[in-house]
Amino acid sequence: MTGPDLAAIALGPEGQGAWLGEAVQQGGATLVEAAEANGLVWTDPADPSGLDLLLEEHPSIEWVQLPWAGIEPYVEVVRAHRARTWACGKGVYAEPVAEHALALALAGLRQVGAYARGASWSQGRGTNLLGAKVVILGGGGITESLLRLLGPFDCDVIVVRRSPEAMDGATRVVDQDGLDDALTGARLVVLALALTPATAGILDRRRLELVAPDGWVVNVARGAHIVTGDLVAVLADGGIGGAALDVTDPEPLPDGHPLWSEPRCIITPHTANTMEMAIPLLGERVRENVRRRIAGESLLGLVDPAAGY
Repeated sequence: MTGPDLAAIALGPEGQGAWLGEAVQQGGATLVEAAEANGLVWTDPADPSGLDLLLEEHPSIEWVQLPWAGIEPYVEVVRAHRARTWACGKGVYAEPVAEHALALALAGLRQVGAYARGASWSQGRGTNLLGAKVVILGGGGITESLLRLLGPFDCDVIVVRRSPEAMDGATRVVDQDGLDDALTGARLVVLALALTPATAGILDRRRLELVAPDGWVVNVARGAHIVTGDLVAVLADGGIGGAALDVTDPEPLPDGHPLWSEPRCIITPHTANTMEMAIPLLGERVRENVRRRIAGESLLGLVDPAAGY
């Protein structure tokens, strides 16, 4: 970056421009037009072609800040412009998403969903999270936060990640080759990993059926990690205790989809991180990355173009 100028192009939901602009200025940069900028904050969630065109037209833009942890719609643009520096929202929303994952896990294991749907007094059922075998897919910020939250529950936690490096709070960490063994008999499985070609459909029927008969699957990552048709079939057969989904495939989940009426399924509409939660967290990330860029320091949430996240 050659100077403290940054263009904040607010193309996302109405109202984002003002608070993101404040964050840019608090970081020490000036808001300018794209033609004058050497940095860009891009907020439109579904216009990769627009971003690609803007970057082609303005080669002076040296780095781009994306606000999301998952950047699937923009992976090809990132790779096409890999000479630029790219940062995303990795880790920004870890705390609220981990909290939501824990809430879904407890609601599922304790049968809160079934009780909430009830119209009369029913027989007690449910199982503990305390001391349970827990498998977390993914080793990023959400997992780091969730491991801390799980501490008081004294769980046997296995983390499955690309690089099997030790993590505080995990009993052991394995790579994907150890996934089947990890899933076998698990009472709780949490998906908190990036969506890539290698992780799409990572939980199919065969792997779902490795989970304990009373085990729950919680997905706070991306819907496409689970083969939806296989999940519907396994739930219908009573093969697992249930699934709690903050993300689905397709998304939004259409009215009348079998998962809406499945008694073993809890669905929240991609609300593990709401706008009220996101604004202060993302604002701080943008402010800090602008400050770091001006100071010549490494940015937070750097994107690996080859990995796609």
